Amino acid sequence: MRHSRKKISLAISILFVLLMVITAFADAETDTNTLTLTKNKIGKFGDSDYELWRDKGEAVMNVNIDGTFSCEWDKSKTGNVLFRTGKKFDQSRTHEEIGEFSLEYGCDYQPVGNSYLSVYGWSVDPLVEFYILESFTTYNPGTDGTTYKGSVTVDGDTYSIYEGLRVDQPSIKGTKTTFPQYWSIRENKRTEGTVSISEHFKAWEEAGLELGNLYEVALAVEGYHSSGTANVYKNVLTYGDTTIGTVPEAEETEETSEIIEAGDAAAEIPHAADGQLPEDASVNADSETSSSMRVSVILIIIVALAVIAVGVAVITRRRR
Repeated sequence: MRHSRKKISLAISILFVLLMVITAFADAETDTNTLTLTKNKIGKFGDSDYELWRDKGEAVMNVNIDGTFSCEWDKSKTGNVLFRTGKKFDQSRTHEEIGEFSLEYGCDYQPVGNSYLSVYGWSVDPLVEFYILESFTTYNPGTDGTTYKGSVTVDGDTYSIYEGLRVDQPSIKGTKTTFPQYWSIRENKRTEGTVSISEHFKAWEEAGLELGNLYEVALAVEGYHSSGTANVYKNVLTYGDTTIGTVPEAEETEETSEIIEAGDAAAEIPHAADGQLPEDASVNADSETSSSMRVSVILIIIVALAVIAVGVAVITRRRR
């Protein structure tokens, strides 16, 4: 009877350890491929930098290892929300020093209310927030509080260039700062294609809109007192000799996704910037890599096998 009890106890221990191993494998697989964010967070996943920023409440962002992402937001839960993945730089070089910038992207973009789909970023010295606006819904930032600076024809369409000014607003340099916004607004909206980012940088500078050292260039989905979903299924950023993001094996069709334009018009979109997070924000500079996760799982397996071996040895010795 005593040996039977020991066998039952050992069997339960083995099952428990195996359950731990299976759980570890499942967690490693999930963490390796996707990060799920619901609150403000900045980090690096794979080769891309990601950020979720919202002014309050909750939004959901799923960041994939290849730089693509999906997101969902609801006007009943948040006011202004900004999702993005791309590249954050060390603020030591201009765009000319880094090299040519371009982006290949594709997005199933389904906003209801005020929203932007854009190439987004910041420069410093001077401090500038910039948008290359590929699509928007109820609010055109070129119609209110901005100055028309000309246009640039690139990537099969004409973009109107505008300059705005933000006064006492959050930025990457503080909670109350004054800085210009630069806009390139595409005449015919789209949700996939190639953006020759450097051509916009050059057009802005030719129009007298100076850029400083780059802090960030990213593909962004933004909502303001609106709801919606977006699935960025392609996000390949090239700068200089570097390319980050991968093209999915099964390419989406070339047809542009339909834009839903509904909801109430809203005022100009205000938002905090990358360095200014609310108190409940968490910052994760580097996510665990898949290799470290595999090492952890292997260690768990080794420990589990050791526990099983010791248990078998103890029972065998007592039988003798």
